[in-house]
Amino acid sequence: MENYTYNSLTLQLEGLKVTKNFKYPVFFLFFISYIVMMIMNVGISVLIFTDKNLHQPMYLLFCNLSVSDIIGCTHILPRLLSDMLRPPSERLISYYECVVQAFTTHMFATTSHTVLMIMAFDRYVAICNPLRYSAIMSNKMLIKLTVSAWGVAFVLVGILLGLTIRLNRCRTLITNPFCDNASLFKLSCESVFINNVYGLTFTVVLLTSSIGSIVLTYTKITVVCLTSKNKSLNSKALKTCSTHLVVYLIMLFSGMIIVMLHRFPQYSDYRKLSAILFVIVPGTLNPIIYGIQSKEIRKLLFEMFWSKKCPSFFCL
Repeated sequence: MENYTYNSLTLQLEGLKVTKNFKYPVFFLFFISYIVMMIMNVGISVLIFTDKNLHQPMYLLFCNLSVSDIIGCTHILPRLLSDMLRPPSERLISYYECVVQAFTTHMFATTSHTVLMIMAFDRYVAICNPLRYSAIMSNKMLIKLTVSAWGVAFVLVGILLGLTIRLNRCRTLITNPFCDNASLFKLSCESVFINNVYGLTFTVVLLTSSIGSIVLTYTKITVVCLTSKNKSLNSKALKTCSTHLVVYLIMLFSGMIIVMLHRFPQYSDYRKLSAILFVIVPGTLNPIIYGIQSKEIRKLLFEMFWSKKCPSFFCL
């Protein structure tokens, strides 16, 4: 007969199952990935905010993505790394800390979609209405788009977690490397029908809105490019849109893999690894992809590093 502990304020994280031989290699791989991701995202954000030439809507909106990646990885990876060095019995976390981590995890995932949606709108206006771009994408519009991206995510995730914390708990084991909503409501012995319905609705609405907006904007952009004889416009559209699309597809497929693996308990280890990679891979690739694509960022980085390495009499 199973022993139940009702509404315990101390939970245990199952963590990532790694053999002793691979524990330290995996630890250093994740640690290096975390450091690289933080340096790149913080660096590109500071670069955009400090250089006036980069105070353009596209770059300022991209900062939202960097901030989301920083928040997501900082609240998940350090805890995960410390748990990897502990025996399973010592991987304890307070219930309130777990709720905060779950909220942050879902905020990070949701804002990844909402921010890329407003970035798609920015690209649509820039390519389809170039003459009105400055008037439409004003500072006021940027603030509205940013607030809406974070505000919608906050409300949706707040309701999601609110439905979960109302439940009484009779278990204490979190079967995940970190806390998320599904792991939390699985601790309950009560009916979670409402949680499943809202969670499914939340996922469908978010993905439908996200995919729908991307398909709609890119269809219109494609039509404009096909009907336009302006090679410069077509080249610019290809560069900026391909970058945005690659970032979106990486994030979308990473998230969909986790959702699908949740339906197959026998692949729980693969699901855990996918959940960690969802934090690491997009967060690491986003600044690289945008940095390589952006002529302004490449030029600025080149000038910064070249001016430091090159003596003044050689740089003349």
